[in-house]
Amino acid sequence: QVQLVESGGGLVQAGDSPRLSCAVSGRTFGSGSMAWFRQAPEKEREFVGSITWSTSNTIYADSMRGRVSISRDAALNTMYLQLHSLKPEDTAVYYCAARSLGSGSSSQWAYDYWGQGTQVTVSS
Repeated sequence: QVQLVESGGGLVQAGDSPRLSCAVSGRTFGSGSMAWFRQAPEKEREFVGSITWSTSNTIYADSMRGRVSISRDAALNTMYLQLHSLKPEDTAVYYCAARSLGSGSSSQWAYDYWGQGTQVTVSS
């Protein structure tokens, strides 16, 4: 059974730079890619960024570029999202997703597997 489990969320202060993790169990995605999305209250889920597993090539949403960075550790089968200088408007549930084949995509429909999400709440 494939599982994606996010961690690292919680209540943080504006300006903090937490790191989220997405641990994968049950398989690897060496031929595919993984991504982070987020969903704020009463808003649609939006793309944050993705990483192609084999090359570590990353793409980011224009609105997030410069404020986030994505990496992965193949040995731990884990993807990371480093958030920088958070603002209250970054409050959201952050989800990780994975696809078996293909490079990173900004479309949520491209991904086959999803985690349950981790809440990040940024206080001012």
